[in-house]
Amino acid sequence: MTHSRIEIVRADITRLEVDAIVNAANSSLLGGGGVDGAIHRAAGPELVAECRLLGGCATGEAKITKGYRLPARFVIHTVGPVWRGGEHGEDALLASCYRSSLELAASRELRTLAFPAISTGIYGFPFERATRLALREIRAFVSEHTLPQRVVLVFFSESDERLAHALTAEG
Repeated sequence: MTHSRIEIVRADITRLEVDAIVNAANSSLLGGGGVDGAIHRAAGPELVAECRLLGGCATGEAKITKGYRLPARFVIHTVGPVWRGGEHGEDALLASCYRSSLELAASRELRTLAFPAISTGIYGFPFERATRLALREIRAFVSEHTLPQRVVLVFFSESDERLAHALTAEG
C-alpha cells in the first residue's frame, strides 16, 4: 500500500528544498564520507561548528542543527548501525534512527523531511532490508501523526530508486 505522504526520488539530498534533511552521520557528528560528507560540504563550516556543541550522538538517536547554506532549513543527524550480520540489534537500531528523526521533525513542527538510505553505504546494512525497514517505520509514524506532512526517501542511484519503488508497491 502506497502512502500519499511518502515520496521516493532519485536526487542529491543536499539540493532538496524541504524543511529538513536527515544526515546519515557518524557518532562524532563532525562529518565523514558519503552523504555525511556531502551534507557537511554543502552546508559550510558553520554546520561542523554547531555539531561540535552537540557532544556527539549515540547510534539510533537523532539531533538537529540549522541547515546553513543548504536549501533545507535544518539537518537532523542520526547515527545508523554498522551491519554485523543482523544478530546484534541492527534492525532495532536502524528503526530507531527513522523514528527518532521523525519524532524530532514532528516536535519542531516541520512539514517536509527527506531521508537518505541510512546505514546502506560504508556501514554495510543490506539495502533491501534497510529500505523495507525504513518504509515500515515511516508508514507507521505517518499513520499516527499529522507531521511531517511529506516524507521523501532520497536515493542516489537509479537501481536503488527502482528497488525502493518496487518495495513500496508491495505494501
